[in-house]
Amino acid sequence: MTSERRLVEEQVERLLSGQGSEVSLCDVGMEQSKPAALRKNITYIVCAVIFNEKEEVLMVQEAKQDCYKQWYLPAGRVEVGESLEEALRREVKEEAGFDCEPITMLLIQEQGPQWIRFIFLARISGGSLKSLAAADQESLQAAWWDRQSPLPLRGRDILRLIENGLKYRRNPWHPVTLPVDLSCRHVVQRMILVFVGAEDQIWILLVRGPTPHLPTAAAVKTHAVTWAANMVVQEALPSSYYDHDVTTLGVCGLQHNGRQHGRTDGVCLNTLVALVPDRVQRDEDGLKVELPPTGRPPPIENPRYVWFEVQNLDLREKLLEKTRNTSVLPIHSLY
Repeated sequence: MTSERRLVEEQVERLLSGQGSEVSLCDVGMEQSKPAALRKNITYIVCAVIFNEKEEVLMVQEAKQDCYKQWYLPAGRVEVGESLEEALRREVKEEAGFDCEPITMLLIQEQGPQWIRFIFLARISGGSLKSLAAADQESLQAAWWDRQSPLPLRGRDILRLIENGLKYRRNPWHPVTLPVDLSCRHVVQRMILVFVGAEDQIWILLVRGPTPHLPTAAAVKTHAVTWAANMVVQEALPSSYYDHDVTTLGVCGLQHNGRQHGRTDGVCLNTLVALVPDRVQRDEDGLKVELPPTGRPPPIENPRYVWFEVQNLDLREKLLEKTRNTSVLPIHSLY
């Protein structure tokens, strides 16, 4: 086995297991991207889904004028110099009175690289429920909600987040995924971009130089963060791009540091992406034609890129399982 093959498979294994690795270069989109700087060109929101033993969910009553007395999950902006987990602990303490510990991220939502929300499942580790007597500008009070009683909500978007939290609590369907403390200057997507053959072979798209590596692309503010994968496919396989779906299945891991303002405010999303032939095409009369499954990935047209066939059986099984069951942290674009 060549050392290059081993290094590629080791990097894929690391990222699949939720560990990170340094972002030393960005292959695509850098010229359209600016370094991330909180409060200037980027906003990160953290949101906590916390249940008690009765499966009631922790809610806070808003003090802000535009949503006064309405209820929402504990949530707020990440401040300059904070990690995502520090921001989560601070928001829950300020708004609900409790100390908490994150269990896993449940979902990432984004509106392009300028607005990203990280939803965590968390547990209480101390403190006490904030009462009306402790009302301040952060919140009026906190309460446990049985999810049935009438409650004026600030937004119905949280119902889905609560449902996601319950589902994960009862049956965890992706590995625990928490931010890894590795710095990144931009918002980037590093992708394990796979093509599955007719007989379950798996190929991964690599950039050839300086040593073969997984492609990393900068998010651009005119598109969803995950559009970065489309940019890579357009560059590597321009003729095949319109005959294939490029689908970011989810996030295997997230890297963020945030200590140095404007230098480490970026995030790296390590994602699993599937390139899937669009098997329903139309002929010249506009009629649908079903194409047979294809055994091999489409040909590379850009010499920067190469297909890498996975021969390690364990790694192939892991990639097949995650691709088929989408057992990765979901990322949803609200763009």
